[in-house]
Amino acid sequence: MNLKQKLTFLLVILIGGLVSACHEKEEVKQPNIVFIMSDDHAYQAISAYGHGLNNTPNIDRIANEGALFTHGYVTNSICAPSRAVMLTGKHSFVNGKVDNIQSFNWDQDNFAKQLQKAGYQTAMIGKIHIDGLPQGFDYSNVLPGQGQYYNPDFIENGEKKRYEGYCTQITTDIAMDWLKNKRDKSKPFLMLYHQKAPHRTWMPEKKYLDLFKDKTFTPPANFFDKYEGRPVAAEHEMGIFEHLDVAYDLKMIDKEGEIQTKYRKYGQSFYDRMTDEQKAAWDVHYNPIIKEFKEARLKGRELALWKYDRYMKDYLATIQSVDDGVGTVLDYLDQEELAENTIVVYTSDQGFYLGEHGWFDKRFMYEESFRTPMLMRYPKEIKPGTVVDKLIQNLDFAPTFLDYAGSNIPEDLQGESFRNVINGKTDKYRDAIYYTYYEYPGEHNVQRHHGVRTDRYKLIHFYYDSDTWELYDLDKDPKEMNNVYNDPSYAEVKEQMHKKLIEVRAKYGDSDEIDKNNLDRYLTAKGLNK
Repeated sequence: MNLKQKLTFLLVILIGGLVSACHEKEEVKQPNIVFIMSDDHAYQAISAYGHGLNNTPNIDRIANEGALFTHGYVTNSICAPSRAVMLTGKHSFVNGKVDNIQSFNWDQDNFAKQLQKAGYQTAMIGKIHIDGLPQGFDYSNVLPGQGQYYNPDFIENGEKKRYEGYCTQITTDIAMDWLKNKRDKSKPFLMLYHQKAPHRTWMPEKKYLDLFKDKTFTPPANFFDKYEGRPVAAEHEMGIFEHLDVAYDLKMIDKEGEIQTKYRKYGQSFYDRMTDEQKAAWDVHYNPIIKEFKEARLKGRELALWKYDRYMKDYLATIQSVDDGVGTVLDYLDQEELAENTIVVYTSDQGFYLGEHGWFDKRFMYEESFRTPMLMRYPKEIKPGTVVDKLIQNLDFAPTFLDYAGSNIPEDLQGESFRNVINGKTDKYRDAIYYTYYEYPGEHNVQRHHGVRTDRYKLIHFYYDSDTWELYDLDKDPKEMNNVYNDPSYAEVKEQMHKKLIEVRAKYGDSDEIDKNNLDRYLTAKGLNK
């Protein structure tokens, strides 16, 4: 080989090495995943959705820098079952957690276990509301049950301990400690960062007690709903006027003991848990309100409007602390140059009623609790300001995360990855979603029901104490005030929706026999079976 040939040969090797090095440098890394979930956070109470109730700049950042989902839904609007669906990617009647009463089998697969197999380091921090030591997580520090707003207990890797302070801030501090000090920074990570707030009883952080002091909230137009054509809805026990407890929920716990209510002792226990310093700040805020309330002696419509206003002030104030925590996490990702390769999701375990139909709470398949906020940022793939209007469910998180991670998606998952929907590669997705609710007889007196929703219509079947059907045209009646099930002009739509309900039940493997078995197990667990 002459000199020219040798030089050519060396040049080829050098170029090949450079190309190889470039490929290694450009190799796509598995994305980190920060999955933020709050509890009972209505989409109406996120300013990115445009309802004007409050301001959530940090949560809004996720939508502004990524995507806002306008049709995000749950499969079962109650805390523990919703979280089980999120973890497993399977409907409640498949994963076994159909209500808050029965146990959850942690031995079954979940998406965190799959990500561990794919090389991820995983952590669950905050509220999960599912008994037992979480599986699929290298680190867990979770609230037992509902948790407490002030001086909460946590269970860190199975060991219970108490923290002094405010739960939302503590949860954020634990999450930040894991991100900064406890994770292996050579691995991609999954962090479930789940807040208790804004769950009942809506106890604000000290710094936000007066946030809405000078504002009076106007209730929704259907606040004084008469439930015409909707007899099951009329049986509810979740009315702001009728059922919201002024002591337990609205903090009217007077020192004189003159305000005695059914649940006062529970509200008193939350107060007694505070430190003297916390109580002092609490008293400065609430004592004048208590005094005014006692002097006013409100009744009827005036009392209903007062209770609504107090409810909204406390509920929205707890959300402000959640928003602060989101900002802390986003700022850290930016500062550590992790944002580009990190998927950030903000959602809730379900929606919530903020006075619609006169209600607080959730459970019903009506939009405000069926629909949940969903926002997602991933700079590598999602364009800022993206709006997704497809029917997405919490069922879909598991396969979507596995899709992004390049991990195997088990065939038995019932959700569908929405990765190619959000990045604009496809416009095709499901045309209907399925809902189930089981916890009855139970709190708030919402009968068992299931139903199907398409882009325009919703069919609901209440099937426990009654055989009652409801049909809504959501284009003409977005507030679901007019049940058109027996309207002759909707006969064809009704037939189509019945067929669609049969279709989705068959698709997901639900049946009347499964419903009966779940009912028997539930009644047995509550000691109601004889």
